[in-house]
Amino acid sequence: MAARKNRKRLEVLEKVPTGITGFDEITQGGLPRGRPTLICGGPGSGKTLFGMEFLMRGATEYGEPGVFISFEETMEEMTKNVASLGFDLKHLMATKKLFFDYVHIERSEIEETGAYDLEGLFIRINDAITIVGAKRVVLDTIESLFAGLPNPFILRAELRRLFRWLKKKGMTAVITGEQGTGSLTRHGMEEYISDCVILLDHRVSGQVSTRRLRILKYRGSTHGANEYPFLIDEKGITVLPITSLGLRHTVTSQRISSGIPRLDTMLGGKGFFRGSSILVSGTAGTGKTSIAAQFAAAGCRRGEKCLFFSFEESPSQIMRNMQSIGVDLQTPVKRGLLEFHAERPTLYGLETHLAAMHKLMQKFKPGIVVIDPVSNLGMVGNEADVKLMLIRLIDYMKEEGITALFTTLTNPGSALEQTEVGISSLTDTWLLLRDIELGGERNRTLYVLKSRGMAHSNQIREFLLTDHGVDLLDVYIGPSGVLTGTARLSQESKEREADKMFFQDLECKNLHLENRKKAMEAQIAAMRAELESEAAEVKRLKEQELARKKERTALKKTMVRMRKAD
Repeated sequence: MAARKNRKRLEVLEKVPTGITGFDEITQGGLPRGRPTLICGGPGSGKTLFGMEFLMRGATEYGEPGVFISFEETMEEMTKNVASLGFDLKHLMATKKLFFDYVHIERSEIEETGAYDLEGLFIRINDAITIVGAKRVVLDTIESLFAGLPNPFILRAELRRLFRWLKKKGMTAVITGEQGTGSLTRHGMEEYISDCVILLDHRVSGQVSTRRLRILKYRGSTHGANEYPFLIDEKGITVLPITSLGLRHTVTSQRISSGIPRLDTMLGGKGFFRGSSILVSGTAGTGKTSIAAQFAAAGCRRGEKCLFFSFEESPSQIMRNMQSIGVDLQTPVKRGLLEFHAERPTLYGLETHLAAMHKLMQKFKPGIVVIDPVSNLGMVGNEADVKLMLIRLIDYMKEEGITALFTTLTNPGSALEQTEVGISSLTDTWLLLRDIELGGERNRTLYVLKSRGMAHSNQIREFLLTDHGVDLLDVYIGPSGVLTGTARLSQESKEREADKMFFQDLECKNLHLENRKKAMEAQIAAMRAELESEAAEVKRLKEQELARKKERTALKKTMVRMRKAD
């Protein structure tokens, strides 16, 4: 007996995959098999859709037929609703993969006689389970029973019996209910359905709506306990299962070009690290979008896919504007390498934006993502919320090895080395653009504020938008400070003129020195010739004297011989 109890205690909870994107990840497998799950939420939260998608995906993807008991919507209404999600309810029913039953309850049509129970509902559900061989059951929404029947105490007891009966039959049941005021559900059903309780929340903040999911209770299983944003679109429900990721992403030493050769030189001669995050900040008109576009175009030329999120301009406007500086974005769009997604930040809440971006990246599989400008997200959330959302976004992209470039607007008069949404510390490379006003004109400059993991230039470069893209030039740094634009050109002209005068004067001095050298060499040659002439005369006189001595010696010998001297 004790051994059997131990085996029961060590029994592992079996889970049923829902097929709902992202949900099975945060529940580590899905819903508890053979146990009831309560899905509660307010109007428009998506609880009915959750139950229907759970059944349909179970029937189409996992071979588990299901039964849907509706107390609110008819089969015609439900068929139209799920058709927009790509599900054919009538076909599933015809192939006996799903059984749909509409139970109409109207208080005015009910006449009470004798003791009340749900035996009739038991029989209908049992018949439906038998017909299709169901493994999953959904009751939507259970509040309709309370609205139609007056005695809540008897109804709760009958519901408890219903849930036990479903559990005994091994049915994985999902029961949807309306969220109450001050309690989880209107009629306190969580005490009867406590194995797994999921709250769907549809909230509006600042005239922007967002949907979130939270698992309040899941007995016998570890699960994510945070709030998770989710979307409802043409493919059903998509849950974003990342609220905070661990810093476990791997990195690479591979480098990719920024698309601006001089900027690559400033970044150790090789550009950005692949999979890193880049921030380009500056005031309005400094060229942030131009840098982002040139980076995207360079990636597309390498054959990489790029996803461009724009919160200010339409795709056609961006492509037209970039064409004026020689950056062609239309060609990669036509080739399917570049995809734009442009929308106002106020269209969704922050969590919905995060979920939408996550979904698009999963679908498009980009190597590069551009978000321009990320500071506009401050319109739908405070700085802390935006920063938290961007932390999750950056962590996800690092996990996927995506190189991300963010642009952010710096307001005039504020600290330049500070971003509006406070993400500068989250990024690996920070490029700062600024305007310098001098001599009645404003000129753009760029410098690398930081770039983790690489040696980089600390010099300021003048930033030019030319007909062949972005160009960086050396600025003039002198006693009066940094000069750009016409001031730099004027100073460079003065320096060239001064250099010209210096070299002309040097040439004159060189010529004078050369003439003096030639004159001196001529004098030396004349003196050498005179010296050689005198040396020759001395040699001649010496030779003459030797000759005379030789003649005198010979004459003496002759005279001695003639005189016969001894």
